[in-house]
Amino acid sequence: MKALKFTGLVALALALSTRLMAQESQQLTVPLSDPGKPYKLNVDLVTGSIKVSVHDGKDIIIDASAPHGRKEAKESGGMRRLSSGENLDVEAREKNNQVRISNNMPNKNVALDIKIPRGATNIKLMAVNGGDISVNDVSSDIEASNTNGAIKLTNISGSAVANTTNGRVLVTFKTLDNKAALAFTTLNGDVDVTFPATFKANLKARSDNGNVFSDFDMVTEKSPSKSTKTAKDGMYRITIEDWVYGKINGGGPELLMKNMNGNIYIRKAK
Repeated sequence: MKALKFTGLVALALALSTRLMAQESQQLTVPLSDPGKPYKLNVDLVTGSIKVSVHDGKDIIIDASAPHGRKEAKESGGMRRLSSGENLDVEAREKNNQVRISNNMPNKNVALDIKIPRGATNIKLMAVNGGDISVNDVSSDIEASNTNGAIKLTNISGSAVANTTNGRVLVTFKTLDNKAALAFTTLNGDVDVTFPATFKANLKARSDNGNVFSDFDMVTEKSPSKSTKTAKDGMYRITIEDWVYGKINGGGPELLMKNMNGNIYIRKAK
């Protein structure tokens, strides 16, 4: 396994690992074991943002930076700042064309701009605090999960599952896998997805405080509201689930779209 890492302290080189140390920003190049062959990418951040795009090279290139925004402490009293306090400790591990990128300082905000070669078969991206997830012009199966940030997938091909809690989900497909199930969900924000005109799917959609819109011609049906009543320790509760079902272009794999606060848009590419 090749392990590549940069932080903000020292620099050294080993036979199978390279550690580059720098403050505030740095670039890291990750060679694949079998360049030109299919590969997988997994990026896991606690605090920060992730951007993925395609380039024509054979290596994965990671540009990492520590976004500024820290306020000067009142106690500094106008003293000259000698350090930013924004060191980096980002690590990339590669084995048999499987690449995992992580931040070893989970409470430090880091922005990752990752350029990948063509040929990725599966991309998994996860962030929790501090930033958005964006993917541009990538052909792959994509799984994106965020907690406090948006997810934006632009001109993608393949399949996608995108889930966030606080932020919108905005997706544009160039082409897609007509056999794969798709799911796009958020708690607070719009879900807005554009599909090719020939897209086929069985739609299952629900917005608790919003509406579902589409410019596809489809056969839709509103399912009977499902209500549940419960009583426990003197507490009584009723819940109502109201889903919209429909067949897009005659139907196909399942398309799940769900949010609580916001609208759902199912768009047909022009």
